[in-house]
Amino acid sequence: MLIFASSNYLWLLLLVPLMPLLYALVRHFRRRRMLRLGDEALVQALMPSYSYSKGWARLVLFDLAFMFFVIGLARPQIGAKLSERETKGAEIIVCLDVSNSMLATDYSPNRLERAKLAISRIVDKLQDDRIGLVIFAGTSFVQLPVTTDYISAKMFLNNISTSSVPVQGTAIGDAITTAARSFSIQSEKSRAIVVITDGENHEDDAVQAAKAAAETGIRIYTVGVGSAEGQPIPMDGELLKDKDGNIVVTRLDEKTLQEIASAGNGAYVHAGNEEFGLNPIIDDLRRLEAEQLKSVVFEEYDEQYMYFFAMALALLVLEQLIGSRKAKRSLFE
Repeated sequence: MLIFASSNYLWLLLLVPLMPLLYALVRHFRRRRMLRLGDEALVQALMPSYSYSKGWARLVLFDLAFMFFVIGLARPQIGAKLSERETKGAEIIVCLDVSNSMLATDYSPNRLERAKLAISRIVDKLQDDRIGLVIFAGTSFVQLPVTTDYISAKMFLNNISTSSVPVQGTAIGDAITTAARSFSIQSEKSRAIVVITDGENHEDDAVQAAKAAAETGIRIYTVGVGSAEGQPIPMDGELLKDKDGNIVVTRLDEKTLQEIASAGNGAYVHAGNEEFGLNPIIDDLRRLEAEQLKSVVFEEYDEQYMYFFAMALALLVLEQLIGSRKAKRSLFE
């Protein structure tokens, strides 16, 4: 596979076909000026050593040299082979609640978007740690397996919405179990699950799921999103109502989230508008014992620009050696 690291320089290749055209125009106007001096055959007889064909030959060589030089400037690269790299860090899986209650606007612009922004900022601070993403509502699934590809992590994060999980509800326990199964085989010590939710668990026993995960060495941190007073849920320009026509109010269940964190040997943090709560958790994870992790990464492409510069130089030298005068035995006449 061939790519160009500085592809903007390739626009200069538009000059390659223009050079012969410009040279032809210069030759045309020069010939017209010569005709004003007198008969063309007589004028040429006054310049017996001048070679018209060598002019074209030099122009073609210079044009080719310019083309190869521009391609070299664009830094052609080939390769892209996989290699294994060893790093030290932790594995962190974020479980993000995408149920309809996360549309409440007690955070700006809403709970879900504020949580996504906080995760994105944390990803920017990661170095050799791995991050994974599990989304959940009434059920859960892995949105992104653990990876050091932080660019992909942010891309997956941006595409998350409340419609990402078709089954509504809040199954925190299922999300913890899904995350616990998603760590890499090589990770044994520095493993953590961060659950971001309003805590209104209606589907399963999240505390028991946290205990089971903690028994395997995984720490469970919870981030509570919302307020105890509660907020209505905007849906399609209106407020969400139950089957009886009453406005649904979503409230933060801090007690449940504290119990989950305690069972998971972690900590609970209440998310604020300024400090969402992920920074203290990451700081706590930094104190865990970092372990050797092996990652498969793409090596840098092999540079090829030097070959194109060499061809350009060779053509320029040849262009200079040709000269502009006729030789006694010319290959160009």
